Amino acid sequence: MDRISVGTCSWTDAALKTSGWYPPDCSEPEARLRYYAQKFDVVEVDATYYSLPSTRNSELWVERTPEEFTFDVKAFSLLTGHPTRSGSLPLELRPLLRHGRGRPDAGLLDEVWQRFSGALRPLRDAGRLGTLLFQFPPSFAPDEPATQFLVDCVERAGDWPVAVEFRHPGWWRDDNIHATQALLKRLDAAAVAVDMAQTLPASIPPVAPVTAPRLAVVRFHGRSRAWGTGSKEDRFRHVYSADELSEWVPRLRTLAEQADRVHVLFNNCCADAAVRAAEKMQQLLHATRRASDAAPA
Repeated sequence: MDRISVGTCSWTDAALKTSGWYPPDCSEPEARLRYYAQKFDVVEVDATYYSLPSTRNSELWVERTPEEFTFDVKAFSLLTGHPTRSGSLPLELRPLLRHGRGRPDAGLLDEVWQRFSGALRPLRDAGRLGTLLFQFPPSFAPDEPATQFLVDCVERAGDWPVAVEFRHPGWWRDDNIHATQALLKRLDAAAVAVDMAQTLPASIPPVAPVTAPRLAVVRFHGRSRAWGTGSKEDRFRHVYSADELSEWVPRLRTLAEQADRVHVLFNNCCADAAVRAAEKMQQLLHATRRASDAAPA
């Protein structure tokens, strides 16, 4: 069970900062990160999806957290084919951003990748980078162009660790699951399993294959029926019950038997719901470990 790390998909979410979870003396970014790192040993950085990271921030994250603390970093939107505001790019790259239909020019993607990865190198050099999360949009359906774009993404990343989350359910449906699993294994990319409501047309099946031996990732999005519609609060408003989390405990144990590390990340970022769910999951995993240790050999 020591192979399983639990955390959330943000420590800076505005709703979390005003929820009362942080103590009153944690009003500054440094204090909040240090406090978070006392409670959990992994976090996902989602700000890097919206804008390119900075080298200085990577250095500060290393300085402000213990040696065993790990950061998973979400890939910048342009790198995964999401719509990207020109204002989120450096001035000199904005004229290169193609507007309208079609994916960005490969030369622009190469340049953005170099800047993105270069800013994260302090994390990697310090051994603190868990993985880069390449989360593809709901429109990214399994076909030949999408497959080639995925291959290009992973090849562009080179020897950087990559995890892949699909938001189109076709990748994990029964008629395609084996092909998807084989593709990710060939690319040495970790598959991201998700927990979400299973009653929607866009519901992703809760499959959890291990496609890269170094890491398995599970992201809990909450079980709101408003997924894909409404406000952020509508999409992610869900308080996990102990029973809902317990469903995943045997799956996480199985993943831990197959992968070197398992990252369990809660993305139901509405007020303090994510951190509370992460705390519950830690308790369930610890209880399972105690029961296992107490069982006769």
